[in-house]
Amino acid sequence: MTANALLPTLQDIEAAAQVVYREFGPTPQYRWGQLSSLLGATCWFKHENHTPVGAFKIRGGLTYFDQLAQRGTMPAEVVGATRGNHGQSVGWAARAHGVPCTIVVPRGNSVEKNAAMRALGVTLIEHGTDFQESREFAIQLAQDRGAHMVPSFHPDLLRGVATYWWELLKAAPELDVIYVPIGQGSGACSAVAAKRALGHRARIVGVVSAHATTYADSFAAGKVVEAPVTTQLADGMACRVADPEALEILMGAIDHLVQVTDTEVAQAMRDIFACTHNVAEGAGAASFAAAMQEREGLQGQTVGITLCGGNVDSAVFAGVLRN
Repeated sequence: MTANALLPTLQDIEAAAQVVYREFGPTPQYRWGQLSSLLGATCWFKHENHTPVGAFKIRGGLTYFDQLAQRGTMPAEVVGATRGNHGQSVGWAARAHGVPCTIVVPRGNSVEKNAAMRALGVTLIEHGTDFQESREFAIQLAQDRGAHMVPSFHPDLLRGVATYWWELLKAAPELDVIYVPIGQGSGACSAVAAKRALGHRARIVGVVSAHATTYADSFAAGKVVEAPVTTQLADGMACRVADPEALEILMGAIDHLVQVTDTEVAQAMRDIFACTHNVAEGAGAASFAAAMQEREGLQGQTVGITLCGGNVDSAVFAGVLRN
């Protein structure tokens, strides 16, 4: 089976939407006038910061656990690893199904994301210096306990995440290009799936942190290349090792990649707040940061931006706004 066979079909996405909508309705997408003026192009923003956990990941958690239930394979316990939003997604879905959930995060992780996970009933373990170390520890922990390890990239996650791109692309058929942040790859691969399912013409531009370049380096090499992570703002994109299946899908579907610095991300966070009074976390502002970097080539086009998450610690956001 090729990696592209992992992508959900239109039928899969439509069925997934019904699962998601049991918990919350479609999130809004708006054309923000001031942001369009800054960009010099018509700019649609998809507000995944308006989900019940403040990020798009919840959609994948809901469909992942729904598929476990449909197959009759719901585990007695689940384990996962995260920088925050995936962990909230897994915690929310595990709570809904009455399954104990343990999540591993790196030391020094977002205080407020950690608190949000605990509020969902998650048992939190801090281990490792980055996501990859947390992930490796979580895999071993799941094996030792006989628990189910919920991955960060999986077809049953993609079917849920694709619903948000499906919503946006249906609402804005005139989009010429969409900018998609890449962490472990579920968001970007789901954009590919939704575009293909709807036959949409929009180009997909991948966005990576200039301080976490595993996907950029892997694209250049044609294989997975590990890269150090030094970003201080874009924790949702702070991955050291690209997922091989995601990489295979994206290499054949992404128009090109843009690397954004923490400085550019911080400016995008300020712009989004000033123009919309929505809070964007680092990864949630990366899409707009990338479009602003390429704005000279976007004049006269219609651009899709994802505010994929708004979960940034208060102190961090206050510091961004002060600078």
